[in-house]
Amino acid sequence: MLLKKSAIAGTLESSDVQIMIEPGNNGIELSLSSSVMNLYGKQIRAAILTTLAKLGVENAKVTVIDKGAVDCTIKARVECAVFRAAEIKENLPWGVRM
Repeated sequence: MLLKKSAIAGTLESSDVQIMIEPGNNGIELSLSSSVMNLYGKQIRAAILTTLAKLGVENAKVTVIDKGAVDCTIKARVECAVFRAAEIKENLPWGVRM
């Protein structure tokens, strides 16, 4: 999926995650900070990268600030940010076989 602009999804509230995504040129560049990094950092990173791959995003700069969100919230926020960045406004393919 081609990203056309920068986009944000999510909040900085407890149990949520904020995803900021913008077009990139060097594959997926992921910057992740999390209040639960020591416990779940690998799982959070995997959820983000898997969702991006399933959406066909190959080049993007992604900045993630996690405040203890569960996997389904992380995936939904990534999808939302990607759809906004790709300027998809109709017939959104939510939950692409995650």
